[in-house]
Amino acid sequence: MLFSATFIWGATFIFTKVGLDDCPPSLFVILRFCIALLLSLAFFGKHLKSIDRVIFKRGAILGLLFGGGFLLQTYGLSYTTVSKSAFITGMTVPITPFVFYLIQRKPIQLWSKIGVAVSSIGLYIFTDPSIDNINFGDVLTLLSTFFWAFYITLMDKYTKNDRGFNLTAAYVVMQFIAATPLAVISFFLLDYGDIYFNPTKDLFIALAFNGILASFFVTFIHTGVQKYTTPVKAALIFSLEPVIAGFIAALTLSEYLNIREYIGASIMMAGLFISEVGGFFEKRRK
Repeated sequence: MLFSATFIWGATFIFTKVGLDDCPPSLFVILRFCIALLLSLAFFGKHLKSIDRVIFKRGAILGLLFGGGFLLQTYGLSYTTVSKSAFITGMTVPITPFVFYLIQRKPIQLWSKIGVAVSSIGLYIFTDPSIDNINFGDVLTLLSTFFWAFYITLMDKYTKNDRGFNLTAAYVVMQFIAATPLAVISFFLLDYGDIYFNPTKDLFIALAFNGILASFFVTFIHTGVQKYTTPVKAALIFSLEPVIAGFIAALTLSEYLNIREYIGASIMMAGLFISEVGGFFEKRRK
């Protein structure tokens, strides 16, 4: 189920990029979250009675991380390409073990440390960070990966020992209740003076895909099934997202990476592979 969710997330980069041609980033996120919130209330509203103080607090935390991650990623897409945004988002995978350690106090494996080092080198090559090549969108996207790493880790902590549908439904509703006001605040702080809205067919398709499938449906799947695996394995599955996004971007938007970016992206993916598979091969060798 997480694997299927990854394919949907991989396509969101394309739809978001297209949608940003017709409205500012925060407004796009507001509309996206409002669609998801209305669907959540329609399908799961009756489960709000299951929310106590603990669930309310945890759901709000997840929602703020969820909303913050999407806002940073969406603003980043205003300044960078789909392919670059997707591959930088892949840095969530090597960051997650360290966040997992901070929260759960479990030791970080050697292969995870090596994977982070390799992926960092790949990211450096991929973004080519010099004074003339600094991309504000790349920086925002990189910041969003920390939100995703905390989101994945806390999702594991909050849902691991519960198998009930009521809790899953309550968490889904609470995430959108918390995330939507965050997008509204960012709109008034950052985009209020630059309001534009073109009700085009492409915008409505982008909002429908991102709001219904990528937000409501995928959040329900993610909240319901991550408890059956580990945060690091979940992040590994999500690492396929940039590959999917890059492939779709080449087909639909004619966005192609240059040689340096291909090399950097390959090194980043190698780091992700090392961090997750290195321990397995070491055990096999022993």
